[in-house]
Formats: sequence, structure tokens, C-alpha cells
Amino acid sequence: MSRPSVAPTQPPTQKVTAVLYRVLVGKPEGKRPLGRPRRRWVDNIRMDLQEVGCGLMDWIGLAQDRDRWQTLVSAVMNLRVL
Repeated sequence: MSRPSVAPTQPPTQKVTAVLYRVLVGKPEGKRPLGRPRRRWVDNIRMDLQEVGCGLMDWIGLAQDRDRWQTLVSAVMNLRVL
């Protein structure tokens, strides 16, 4: 980054003042997407765990145990079929 070539004893130039004003008062560029936020993969897992009745469970620790995770996944899949 280059520093403005303004000596500390001199008043800031109009160009430096304009840049500072735009940084302090300016609006962010771009637009936010319309509608509701997109659903994430983690959100889907949390919703599935609530359907099974394990909403407060530490699902990351559960996923590290393959056997218990497989039984939970099969239970969720059976609920979706019914």
C-alpha cells in the first residue's frame, strides 16, 4: 500500500479528504441476495436430528463413531420413507 505524500504539518489535500470521507461514510458495494438465507448442510443435519428426537446431541462427536452414526442415519432415512 502506498502512503499519501502529505507532510504531517500540511493540511490534507482534497484528494486525501475525499478518500477518507468515502471510507468513513460510504456504503458497501454490491447487493445482498433477496429472500430467505440458503440452507446449509449443517442446518439439514440439525433438522434431521430434531425429527428423530436427538436435537441437543453432540452430532459431531456422534459422527466420529461410525456404528452409532450409521444407526442414526438409518433411523432418519426410515422416518423419511414413512
